[in-house]
Amino acid sequence: MGVGEAMKEEALEDAMEDPSAQCPSVAEENAVRERALRLLASREHSRLELERKLRAKGHHLAAIARVLDELSATDLVSNQRTAEALAAARSAKGYGPLRLRQELRQRGLEEELIAPLLERDRGDWLDLLVRVAEKKFGSAPASDPKDLARRARFLEYRGFPPELVRRYLRGDLE
Repeated sequence: MGVGEAMKEEALEDAMEDPSAQCPSVAEENAVRERALRLLASREHSRLELERKLRAKGHHLAAIARVLDELSATDLVSNQRTAEALAAARSAKGYGPLRLRQELRQRGLEEELIAPLLERDRGDWLDLLVRVAEKKFGSAPASDPKDLARRARFLEYRGFPPELVRRYLRGDLE
């Protein structure tokens, strides 16, 4: 065992013996709570998002877990509400179901919360796709294969399923 490893092991043993190293102080929990509430004041956050942001600020993991449990119990942190708010905001900005699913997953939201939000009728997603396409490209049909490809790339980037993009490009809007 090298000198560095021995020092790490010694520090670990000291931390295990020192109860203050394992249990965060009330001041630490208050700091975590204050930061979490500031983040929640700006917009809804999932539990995972809050945990990531609080850990990035160097807060003690036990304090983060305790505060997030408390905030969840009082319904200040709600993954359901976060999913609904994000899905509504992003679809209002013209993003399709594939992109929404990806963004919701990245925020640590469970599939059972995501699926019902995206279970719209295909016609609803097609209507949104048409509005997004007309805003970007106008109502005139694509003039050549290069323009068709450009439109398809844009709509797929926005998160619309390829079969809906094909229907739109063919003019099959019924």
